[in-house]
Amino acid sequence: MSTHARPLADWLAAASDDELSHLLRSRRVRPDVGWDDFFDAAESLLDSTSLARVLPDLTADEAAALLRAAAGEDAGEQRAALTALALLRPDGSPYPPVLPLLEGRTTPDAAVVPDPVPASEPAAAHAAERAFTTVAVLADLLLIARESPFALLSGGAVSAGEKRRLAETGMPTEIVDSLLDIAVHAGLAGAVDRRLRASSSADDWLRSSVADRWRVLATSFRDTLPSGLRTTNGGWIPIPAWPHAHPWDPSWPDESAALREEARLLGLIAEDGSEPEWTAGLRRGDVADATPLARLLPAEVDRIFLQNDLTAIAPGPLQPALDVRLRDIATRESAAQASSYRFTPESVAHAFIAGETEESILEFLSGISLTGIPQPLGYLVSQTAQRHGLVRISTDDETGRTRIESTDLHLLQTMAVDQSLRPLGLTAHVDSLTTRVSRETVYWALVDARYPATLVGADGAVPVRERHPAAPSPAAEGGADLSALIARLRSHQGPDADAAWLDRELEAAVRARAVLRVTVGMPDGSTRELVLEATGIGGGRLRGRDRAADVERTLPVSSIRSASIVAP
Repeated sequence: MSTHARPLADWLAAASDDELSHLLRSRRVRPDVGWDDFFDAAESLLDSTSLARVLPDLTADEAAALLRAAAGEDAGEQRAALTALALLRPDGSPYPPVLPLLEGRTTPDAAVVPDPVPASEPAAAHAAERAFTTVAVLADLLLIARESPFALLSGGAVSAGEKRRLAETGMPTEIVDSLLDIAVHAGLAGAVDRRLRASSSADDWLRSSVADRWRVLATSFRDTLPSGLRTTNGGWIPIPAWPHAHPWDPSWPDESAALREEARLLGLIAEDGSEPEWTAGLRRGDVADATPLARLLPAEVDRIFLQNDLTAIAPGPLQPALDVRLRDIATRESAAQASSYRFTPESVAHAFIAGETEESILEFLSGISLTGIPQPLGYLVSQTAQRHGLVRISTDDETGRTRIESTDLHLLQTMAVDQSLRPLGLTAHVDSLTTRVSRETVYWALVDARYPATLVGADGAVPVRERHPAAPSPAAEGGADLSALIARLRSHQGPDADAAWLDRELEAAVRARAVLRVTVGMPDGSTRELVLEATGIGGGRLRGRDRAADVERTLPVSSIRSASIVAP
């Protein structure tokens, strides 16, 4: 315990709950940290390891101000921010444990960065095309993640195996990590159990127009930029200055380059570094206006051509809401301004699993088709509807086992000898199959083996199934709740706080064999100051060698009014 922590403990005790929450979040303190009081908090926050973690987060202005304060100068406009991070004391000087960590640190000289240059018409058109492609590819990624979440490495990146799987679909894997980072910042995807899933808010985004999709991505990109890139009005600093925004973060050069690439993918900067018209408002902190961008995007269509070979052709970019629903029924074969889709027994069966019916599918396709419903397609939908639900999966009320039933006994016999279903341990029981495996697992195993399986609830209803539940939206989750921690720290405030702190200081001084300057209250009400080399504490008494008198003294701790370490 260092006596340097006492001023911080006093500041923490006087701070508001909002100030404490800001500090604890900024210093990445876990809600379950084992602190009992503000003394523990102060000691931990001034620990060199904790301080070393926060210094890389400082912006260039904050870092420069901290160096000025360490040199005895005024920290200026950044003083309040540095005090809120528990790096400066209320008087503007750094807490002593901060000083050793500043040795050898410098900040780059402030450079004059010119205002962005407006993009030329060809450059803006190219940026708009790139933004359109980014939105489309990201939508494809989210649709894939909705059906099969991506496995993540320990660092959070998508695994190489997942990228190989995406490459087989024609996905540009070199930008996958950047696109998914954009999606996470927009709250459209989130990691759950080391797998990246589409979030609960992704569904609405997928059904929005391209301009609205872009507006969400661009706004969230700006609003989640690191503090060193943000301006006081809510915008961002000139992009050429981004590499210097966090000078003490060794990973910042790579991170700033990645952010610049994301800005390029979103069409916020042109290839030559110039600024398209739709970017200016975002940079200033205004509401995103996609109107200039939308003028350069290809027009969306709301009709398709259905053909006898079970394919569908969209003569232009299909409206997103229609595209998403159509892809629940058909497999998209090509992704271009004129996309093609193919209907298969598996794709139509997938639509039934997602809650579609024969009537809803035919009504939807009739509403968007310029060529009616071809007979082969109508037959495929009807035949799939007849097969859907042929295998019914429920839970036996008496045994609790999963029960598989079907009016087609030959189909049950086929499942009983199907080697791909062997892990389920299926056994025959009165014209049905049973297993100890949960009905959800059995259901998806049969779906994967392409059996027309349907789950049946206790009431006989057929529920709509989601194999991979959506990840919670980060906006809904919010930050970690620190209220319990703050309440616990405040509960230990009281009249005994000074005495508890003094005990800690004395114990620390004894362990360090430090020299103390103690003020002792005398019986007559006066005080006396002694300089002692602390040697022991116990039984409510402090033992130490009085350097001035060269004698051992024993002082009642209750008589000590204050104690401070004498600098060597």
